[in-house]
Amino acid sequence: MDLPVMPPVKPMLAKSAASIPPGMQYEAKWDGFRAIVFRDGDDLEIGSRSGKPLTRYFPELVTALLANLPQRCVLDGEIVIVRAGRLDFDALLERIHPADSRVRMLAETTPASFVAFDLLALGDDSLLDTPLLRRRVALTEALRDAADPVFTAPTTDDIGLARQWFQQYEGAGLDGIIAKRPDLGYRPNERVMVKIKHERTADCVVAGLRPHKTGPVVGSLLLGLHDAAGRLQHVGVCASFPMRRREELMAELEPLRMSTVEGHPWAAWADEEAHAASRMPGAPSRWTGTKDLSWVPLIPERVCEVAYDHMQGDRFRHTAQFRRWRPDREPEECTYAQLEEPVGYDLAEVLGS
Repeated sequence: MDLPVMPPVKPMLAKSAASIPPGMQYEAKWDGFRAIVFRDGDDLEIGSRSGKPLTRYFPELVTALLANLPQRCVLDGEIVIVRAGRLDFDALLERIHPADSRVRMLAETTPASFVAFDLLALGDDSLLDTPLLRRRVALTEALRDAADPVFTAPTTDDIGLARQWFQQYEGAGLDGIIAKRPDLGYRPNERVMVKIKHERTADCVVAGLRPHKTGPVVGSLLLGLHDAAGRLQHVGVCASFPMRRREELMAELEPLRMSTVEGHPWAAWADEEAHAASRMPGAPSRWTGTKDLSWVPLIPERVCEVAYDHMQGDRFRHTAQFRRWRPDREPEECTYAQLEEPVGYDLAEVLGS
């Protein structure tokens, strides 16, 4: 492989903002695996956000990209899986598997798509210093004849339309809007874009904690919601606290610490088979490897309000943000029924635009 931009390349990143800024180019924020694709003739490599190769996990995309991309190019985009008109991140996680036979089977049963949103090189030319507007024109032309499962992400410079997308596209599983300066060159591994994500709040039961890696202070709080059968399901964690607040939380929660997990709703957390019937912390997976998944059980009677962006199935997609304690709420009131569901929106409408 001999391209003007060679792997590995870390993608251009975004910083958070509370509202959509004016005077930018806007596109949807895709919820998948960020990927840089390098093609030189018959050679093709898919690099992850960290620079590690993803090529072996998506053989169907290798075939599709070779059929749809220019002979020599480097693209930035997102690998996604679509189910029932929505993005399905859980199905995407399953694709990272060590067994080749499993990878091949999943490539057929849950095939992935690639959504391109930037062009870093074309032919013998690097476009890293080329303004975004010109890169976008080149990308659109380069993929003009591309077909499913290779797509070009829709963009707009109309802030009103961007605000409309922000509301509509969530129903298709997308989690916000990305804004980019039209005159900006491509800046690998720099947070020069802006991301605007949805935020909602929920009252959750604090049913456990994990100590921080630096010592006996709170690392994360384990959150639970009751399902329709009254079972407390583990839905995620909140973990971003200043060190002083971590110390305070450990002291506040000490009276709730249980000496043993016996009698706790998640008492069977160490039993791998039990995770099939109920969501509990510590679920073993190939992602956690040898990581210590143990946690400290707490009497599940304290309620806190957290902010979250969106749900992935029955859990928070990302780490939630602690907002405040809710002494006025009973643990039994913390149910899935309180969560707002976005209006459904077919992802085909997004990709077709």
